[in-house]
Amino acid sequence: MKPVTIDIPHTLGAAEARRRLEEGFEKILGQVGEGAKVTRQWTGDRMAFSATVLGQTISGHLDVLADAVRMEIKLPNVLAMLAGKIKGRVQTQGQLLLENKPPPPKP
Repeated sequence: MKPVTIDIPHTLGAAEARRRLEEGFEKILGQVGEGAKVTRQWTGDRMAFSATVLGQTISGHLDVLADAVRMEIKLPNVLAMLAGKIKGRVQTQGQLLLENKPPPPKP
């Protein structure tokens, strides 16, 4: 397993960042692979997660801080060769999710 650490700064405060992550986490992991089956569990401001992508299991956790989210993803060796690409895509999607703009209205 190869760990990949991603820091995503934000100006939302911990409560709003956590709310957005609860609603949009599948979009972030969708950057690793389409159709990922995700499980997650919150303990305080830490979310542990695992997902099955392309027949491979990835796991990790993220910590919600007042000004950033720190995510660590453990990639199996098969996906480790794509670590740089995965990190960039996950970071970009995370930044979009945590932009300091009002969330879209719910239908």
